[in-house]
Amino acid sequence: RLNNERNVSVCLLIDMSGSTKGWINLAMRESLILVSEALNTLGDQYSILGFSGLTRQRCEIYQVKDFSDTRLDLAHRRIGNIQAKDYTRMGFAIRYATRRLMQTEARHRILLMLSDGKPDDYDGYQGEYGIQDTRRAILEAQGSGINPYSITIDKQAQTYLPRLFGPGQYMILNDVSRLPLKLSEVYQKLSRA
Repeated sequence: RLNNERNVSVCLLIDMSGSTKGWINLAMRESLILVSEALNTLGDQYSILGFSGLTRQRCEIYQVKDFSDTRLDLAHRRIGNIQAKDYTRMGFAIRYATRRLMQTEARHRILLMLSDGKPDDYDGYQGEYGIQDTRRAILEAQGSGINPYSITIDKQAQTYLPRLFGPGQYMILNDVSRLPLKLSEVYQKLSRA
C-alpha cells in the first residue's frame, strides 16, 4: 500500500546577524513570504524563527511564526519586520529549534537554516569553538530524527559547511537573488525524503 499522506514539520531558522543587513535580509524576507504561501497551500506544519546573539549572555530567538499560528497575514507582517541584529551564534538556535520540532507530531521533521556566514560572536565563538558548538548542535538534531539543512550565502562557506552539516546537507549560493527559487527547490526535495 502507498501512503501518500504528507506528514511534515519544518522549522525555518533565519540568521538575523548584522551581516545580513541590506540585500541579504531583503532576499530572505522575500523567500520566507513565498515559502510560507507554499507551505500553507501544502498544509505542512511550519515555524519561522530568527536568531542573533551577543555573547552567551544574550542569545536571542525571535518568534516570527509558531507552528500553531494560523493567520498568514500576521506571519507576513512579522516577516516584513525581520531586521539585522548582532552576531551569528548558531548552536543555541539550532538546539532551540530542535526542541520545538520535537514537540510536533510529524513523521518527517526538517530544520532548514538560512544564513550568510559561519558561527561568529566576539567572545571567542568565532573560529573553532563556534564551529564545534554548531556541529554538536547539528549532531544532536540528527540524533533526534531531525533532518538539518543549510542554505548559505557565503563564498567562503566551502571551508566550513562540510564540517558543520555533512555532505549533501547544505547549499552554497553565490547570488542572493536566487534564494527564493532555491529555497523552494530545497524544501521540495527535503519534504519528499
